[in-house]
Amino acid sequence: MPAKDNEPAISSKAARQIVPDYTLYLVTDRQMMKTPTLEDAVEQACEGGVTFVQLREKNVGADELCEIAASIKEITDAHNVGLIIDNDAEVAAKVDALGVHLGPTDMPTYDARKILGPDKIIGRSAGSVFEAMRAQQDGADYLGVGAMVATPTKPEADITTIEELGRIIEAVDIPVVAIGGIDEDMLPRFTGMGVDGFAVVSAIMAKENVKAAASNLRSIIDSL
Repeated sequence: MPAKDNEPAISSKAARQIVPDYTLYLVTDRQMMKTPTLEDAVEQACEGGVTFVQLREKNVGADELCEIAASIKEITDAHNVGLIIDNDAEVAAKVDALGVHLGPTDMPTYDARKILGPDKIIGRSAGSVFEAMRAQQDGADYLGVGAMVATPTKPEADITTIEELGRIIEAVDIPVVAIGGIDEDMLPRFTGMGVDGFAVVSAIMAKENVKAAASNLRSIIDSL
């Protein structure tokens, strides 16, 4: 069925072929970027070695978010990089993204699963072993654990210690992605922990040379 007017086209084939790789996980924030457009930032980031992208744009409506997501998905699909939508399972379904990421106060995993179906990815934020185990029991496919340090994007977030991160990794069977203040100086602290990936915002989005920033982070991660 052709897309309706003003409705982004959906490419389900590309989405089904992409296997999630959380190694270097970019979370977008247009307020930080120094590139002309978000598309430029994501393109450069993928070229630099980003393996997963979460579209997190808080101050837009559903229709605009759909348009942005469809545009970004063309880029991520071309680079075989998974795209996930922050908070909005319905938009994720409309653009055939890999899935949705849900925070502590977002919709229950069960409700997101009803919207997305069994084959999509649902990530959940967790800051403790209790939250991590509950998210896994509820059907989450991966965890975003943090914040590891306070960040400008979420200054109110509770801090998760390195020790608690280690306990979470031991307690769950799903991938664990560290998030919150991750940069090139902090990455060596995670050596040997078994973290499945690292989510970054400002360490890529706020840089003048996004591709170089992503490449540098990827090199460090690959050496851990």
